[in-house]
Amino acid sequence: MSSMRTKLFAGARGPVRRRVAGTAVAASVGLILTLGGGGLTSPAAAADPAALTGIVLGVGANETQRTVSWYSSADTAQKIQVAPTARLAAGEFPADAATFDALGGANISTSGGYNRHATITGLKENTAYSYRVGGEGNWSAAYAFRTQDFEGEYDFLFLGDPQIGSSGDTAKDQAGWQDTLDVATQANKNAELLVSGGDQVESANNESQWNAFLAPDQLRQVPFAATIGNHDVGGKAYEQHFSTPNTDRSGAYYSNGNPASNTSGGDYWYIYKDVLFIDLNSNSYATSQGGGGDEAHTKYVTDVINQHGSEAKWKVLVYHHSIYSPASHAKDGDNKARRVDFPTTFSKLGVDIVLQGHDHSYSRSYLIKNGEKANKNEQPAAADVYPGPGGVLYVTANSASGSKYYDITKPDSSGTSGAGNGADPLNPDSYWYNSVQNQEHVRSYVKVQVRNEKLVVENIRSGTCAAPNSEVEHGDWCNNTTADQPVGSVVDKVSVHPYNGDGQSLQVDVPDAAPGEFGWTIDGYNGLVDLGTAKEQDGDHFTAAGKINPILVTDSRRTLSPWAVSANVSDFKDADKTFPGSYLGWSPYVLDQGAGAQAGVSVASGYDDQGKGLSVSRGLSSAEQGHARGKARLGADLDLKIPDSVRKGGYRATLTITALSS
Repeated sequence: MSSMRTKLFAGARGPVRRRVAGTAVAASVGLILTLGGGGLTSPAAAADPAALTGIVLGVGANETQRTVSWYSSADTAQKIQVAPTARLAAGEFPADAATFDALGGANISTSGGYNRHATITGLKENTAYSYRVGGEGNWSAAYAFRTQDFEGEYDFLFLGDPQIGSSGDTAKDQAGWQDTLDVATQANKNAELLVSGGDQVESANNESQWNAFLAPDQLRQVPFAATIGNHDVGGKAYEQHFSTPNTDRSGAYYSNGNPASNTSGGDYWYIYKDVLFIDLNSNSYATSQGGGGDEAHTKYVTDVINQHGSEAKWKVLVYHHSIYSPASHAKDGDNKARRVDFPTTFSKLGVDIVLQGHDHSYSRSYLIKNGEKANKNEQPAAADVYPGPGGVLYVTANSASGSKYYDITKPDSSGTSGAGNGADPLNPDSYWYNSVQNQEHVRSYVKVQVRNEKLVVENIRSGTCAAPNSEVEHGDWCNNTTADQPVGSVVDKVSVHPYNGDGQSLQVDVPDAAPGEFGWTIDGYNGLVDLGTAKEQDGDHFTAAGKINPILVTDSRRTLSPWAVSANVSDFKDADKTFPGSYLGWSPYVLDQGAGAQAGVSVASGYDDQGKGLSVSRGLSSAEQGHARGKARLGADLDLKIPDSVRKGGYRATLTITALSS
């Protein structure tokens, strides 16, 4: 039989490069459900459609989480569905969108219906997400939120006492609340949290007021950190509407000591970037009420900071009842009690800022240490303060809705430390503890800028005397001048610089390393792989041999993700003549070690074992998770065996190379 010249063309589709971000591996990990809320039971499945209302996006335990809470008219099994917004097509969620089963229970009779809560976990930074709640055939509208960098500087907004319904006009109160959120989020488009000062509504179980409070879409777009006010505490609606992370609902943190009663309570904490937030139910302040009182709160703060304080640079406390306020509640007996119970513990624990509400006016304290002014020489309205060891700044927010304002009251002769309400020697019209006091009867909010070297606190006007300003619209006074004090103007601003001890504090910002790249290419010229002229063997078949053009694999990714390079060959053809690619086998090897490369197993020609040879995908090389970064050069010896029945000709085939990586 005459000999044949057989040629193999290595038609690799390359060079192919796939850039892989540092979070690519995590993107393939499934999200898990963290069930929040003590004493909740799994809802029973039912077929009745449910009206889904009161949806609110809450803060999670850290940047990678969000909670979602809502009301349902039916006791059906429900869930949250979440997907990156970029993956939605014409508003439809992808089939593999993540879902999180919700827990919940029956609402109290005055609320009616049922509540549902679930936690979204495993979020990625700098990603827009869409979500909806409900179930197949009965989904809510879709809402969206966006994560930002999980490290570094950011801003959050602190909102005092919306107290919807307080003016007696729920609609006007809602309009002011909506306008403040519009103004604040438009001016601070990258603000990452909305933090509550408490008193969301006037009447704890009035669902019309709750509906008005929850109406703004910002509460479904920016995570909200709820705080219990004295107007929220007298019923279960607060707990029904909000799911908070790491919440301790022991009896000590309820004003009456009974979590099963028709009241809300609990202390909670979370870490967001470089800030440890601790939120207290300040309604429970005296053991005579039945709860653990202020002593339970100071122990809670101590335990949380001892366990988690080292995980954050800044410590921020949030609770409703301001202990250093300037208006109608400044001399209340319960606030004077807290003014004795709290400050020394907060100073010893290195708390940086305390955010408060309740007095419907704005104030910024001097730095307070152990219940006294830390530095007698600190001047009123100082633009920069340096706490030193134990210095704490206390801030009281004014009304964010305009539903109610309290006028500033006069100091008395009860002293200038501890529970006293005496005058400031540097500014006798103010209380001894306050650096700034303000009341114009206009809406405002507090912006906190978290920076590497300082916290910047600003009180910013979100309204003027003009509507929407419910209390003023109902006849109360207002001394704001729109020309000089417009919306967006700053009432007060202070920078709090950290105490670094006796040593020198060093700071370096380390950016994310480049995510690196994985790819492969032909090493050198991708010429024809010529197997030469086949030689007859044993009188019944022909053989030919050669080597593939070397392949260079490069992997510089930080993820050290596994990778694999494989190949398969087409049938060999010469015009209308052909023989199957299964007759080609190979023996892979690594020419130059690197990138964790391990050679694939040898594959015999199908002529030898009646197998499929390289006609199906076979591994050339691979690397396991955790391999070293670097480069590898891969090769393989080709082994072709064909029966002598194949007709004479110059045959060609294409070797297709594929690279895969997580």
